[in-house]
Amino acid sequence: MQASVRLLTKRRFLPLFVTQLLGAFNDNLFKNAMVLFVVYSVYNDEKAETWFSAIATGIFILPFFLLSALSGQLADQRDKARIIRIVKAAEIGIMTVGAIGLGLAWMGITIHSIAIPLMLLALFAMGIHSTFFGPIKYAILPQHLHDDEVLGGTGLVEAGTYIAILAGTILAGLISVEVAAAVVIMTAIVGYLTGREVPPAPPMGRCDPVDYHFIRASIKLVKGTMHVPRLYLAILSISFFWTIGSILFIQFPPLVKNVLTADKAVASLFLAIFSIGIAIGSVAINRLLKGDVSAKYAPASVIGMGVCLMGFHFVCANWAGATDGQLLSLADFLKHPDAWELTGALLGVATFGGMFVVPLYAFLTTTVEKCEAARTIAANNIVNSGAMVIGSLVAVGLTMLGLAPVNQLLLAAALCPISAWLAWRLHSACRDGQCIVH
Repeated sequence: MQASVRLLTKRRFLPLFVTQLLGAFNDNLFKNAMVLFVVYSVYNDEKAETWFSAIATGIFILPFFLLSALSGQLADQRDKARIIRIVKAAEIGIMTVGAIGLGLAWMGITIHSIAIPLMLLALFAMGIHSTFFGPIKYAILPQHLHDDEVLGGTGLVEAGTYIAILAGTILAGLISVEVAAAVVIMTAIVGYLTGREVPPAPPMGRCDPVDYHFIRASIKLVKGTMHVPRLYLAILSISFFWTIGSILFIQFPPLVKNVLTADKAVASLFLAIFSIGIAIGSVAINRLLKGDVSAKYAPASVIGMGVCLMGFHFVCANWAGATDGQLLSLADFLKHPDAWELTGALLGVATFGGMFVVPLYAFLTTTVEKCEAARTIAANNIVNSGAMVIGSLVAVGLTMLGLAPVNQLLLAAALCPISAWLAWRLHSACRDGQCIVH
């Protein structure tokens, strides 16, 4: 663990770490400020709230599905540090548009006709930003780090990402939308400055030329990646994890408001606890594996996640909420007799989730040739985003059919054994020597 933390003193790692941390912070501050404002201040209907939460999630994910193939190709064919500078410069303009939307919403001016569309447009553009940055933040690690540092570096990136998500999520629940509008612009500027300090990362080896036909490129990339058994199993395992995650994230705001009868600070707390758990799991699994890239703990981790999800469901189902249309404040929520059981179960879900997913991301970048790392992550992002869209549609569909958010937690728990089975197959294949790059 100390060896991993020492990477934070190295220029070959620190600027990238800070840049991705600020990007994750900005994404989540903006998205959660927008969603919480709309759920608590615009709509007053559980179905409409779930619908908007799903739309926001889908809009952010869509660019990953459409453009990941192009982003992965460019990351393998161009200097990754140069791409970072370009996308971080674009973030400043994107957040300016988003800030205008937040400001109009705060002032109550044309909320439905202009403010919300502007915010969704900015969210879509931030999805594009993250699509092009995503493959780089993992694929650049084997290029800048030594072989025995990659798992530790991946764990730090993952932990840092979720700490940033935590900070952005908490802040979104505490500050007003007009303050959030100023913060997202300032964060984008600082992120651009740190991104300029990332050392050069030129292409490694010879790869196929870039195909700018993004649909054809996506199909070709997924086919070319998924036919490799070890990558197929790893990507499917990660995709089931994010399907579960999408169902949870969509349901958190309406579940907190309508089932737990708590205010937006509690909704923010839930998302924050999830982020803390992922960060804890990211660091813990690195310690357990002692630097080795392996899926041996993944099946047990995702089963633990499912058990905690079941516990979370049962506490929610038996929750005694506030009466007379009142919403519990954060202080009142924490005084509730079942609050600690609920937050403990949620922390367990996230911690086991982090232990499950981090080694699989490291696996994707270390079991392929270095010039193929970004494309492999891009293929993973395409399949993951498709799975998350499916999860979002399922959540919306079940809500429209009248299935309560608290009961949809059981669906998420039911997907965990499938992920465990896929991870077990991956680990078994690697023990048989099928994960060696030839």
